[in-house]
Amino acid sequence: MWQLHQFPLCPFSRKLRLLMGEKSIAYELVRENPWEARDALWHLNPAGRTPVLHDPGRRVALSDSQAICEFFEETVDRNPMISGNALQRAEIRRLVSLFDENLYGDVTAPALHEKMKKRLVLRQSPDGRVLREMGKLLHGHLDYIDWLVDTRQWLAGPTLSLADLACAAQLSVVDYLGAIDWKGHDQAHDWYMVMKSRPSFRPLLSEKMEGLPPPREYAALDL
Repeated sequence: MWQLHQFPLCPFSRKLRLLMGEKSIAYELVRENPWEARDALWHLNPAGRTPVLHDPGRRVALSDSQAICEFFEETVDRNPMISGNALQRAEIRRLVSLFDENLYGDVTAPALHEKMKKRLVLRQSPDGRVLREMGKLLHGHLDYIDWLVDTRQWLAGPTLSLADLACAAQLSVVDYLGAIDWKGHDQAHDWYMVMKSRPSFRPLLSEKMEGLPPPREYAALDL
């Protein structure tokens, strides 16, 4: 069985877990805390980052969430997440890159640093200025998600795709940290609630970080 080396609030691990859930691929979790930098993780992935997918029996180790997602797209026929014609597949990949890079850099990464790392590792208070700037950038991203929901059935087109999983994974981390203000973003909120209701999302909603509980509404499906 695959071993998924991951961190509960790693959005890229979450993206991969959502894809594996949609494709019904079995795996077991191996916890990796990024601040520990274990030698075992660096041995599997020279970049030292999660997620890493490891099959000890076959001596196979895969790293980088997008590379692993593409691997499963090529090897597992069930529920394709990068589908359609060449233009549609390009649009899915464009949005995945946007969420993995821009949404992560603008919102998820600073939220993790200010509200998780400072609390659990550095023992410091969050910087209100950084959080306010993050909130402004988040509203810009939610505006764009509103537009995508208004103009398409799913974020990248007519079917659920890896773009939806990538976006939901990023937002789920920010949601866990209690850093999302949905006011004025009903379309994005409704889409996110649909994503949260999918069976592939349930393991994420039930997992908790020690010393950092989510807000009560995090696991709610009827807001």
